[in-house]
Amino acid sequence: MIAFMCAMPMELRPLRRQLRLRKSELGYAGWIGDRPVTAVITGIGTALAHAATARLLDEVEVERVIVVGIAGAIENQTPIGALVLPEFVVSGADGSEYRPTPLRIGDAHGTLWTTDELVLDPARHADLRAHGVVALDMETAAIAKLCDERDVPWSVVRAISDRAGDGSVDAEVAGLSHPDGGPNFSAVARYLVRHPGALPRLVRLGKEANLAAVRAAEAAIEAIG
Repeated sequence: MIAFMCAMPMELRPLRRQLRLRKSELGYAGWIGDRPVTAVITGIGTALAHAATARLLDEVEVERVIVVGIAGAIENQTPIGALVLPEFVVSGADGSEYRPTPLRIGDAHGTLWTTDELVLDPARHADLRAHGVVALDMETAAIAKLCDERDVPWSVVRAISDRAGDGSVDAEVAGLSHPDGGPNFSAVARYLVRHPGALPRLVRLGKEANLAAVRAAEAAIEAIG
């Protein structure tokens, strides 16, 4: 079985639609050709990602785990929707390094940095770039750690949804989702009361995130199909 792992419902939605996945005990299930697949929502952050990965690997035998979803660019030139196929994944918490199993799409390059904190400091961005970091996420290193411990091959396909240094995302915007990744509509309403001119920016961010989620899903399906 191939297991797709997504942090948020909006990241899983393109997989569900394109593969016509059906609801299952673990999440969603279906097929790519004659290969069974399951798709799981982990929730946002390393703790939820670790817990979801443990549940998955405890309950089913998995041939490969593929992390699918969005990521933030570490500079302002990367196009929205650009694929992130990292050569390395590093945990920002302890510096541990993991190497994904290569896929049949693109050429792996750069480092994906996993952290639970929102990195907004330009000097920090520059330091990360100097160490080969090309994008930021909040789950992959936690999933990779457990897969390596259980000898389960894993890969990652993400796409750029936003840029860390262009001011489009701040701590308030990042807090407009529930821990499971679903939108927190009451928080959005309060945010718009405080920032009445922010609606166009939120709409743009949503569209760009959806574009990136679709691109990542298409690439992940291509890699397996």
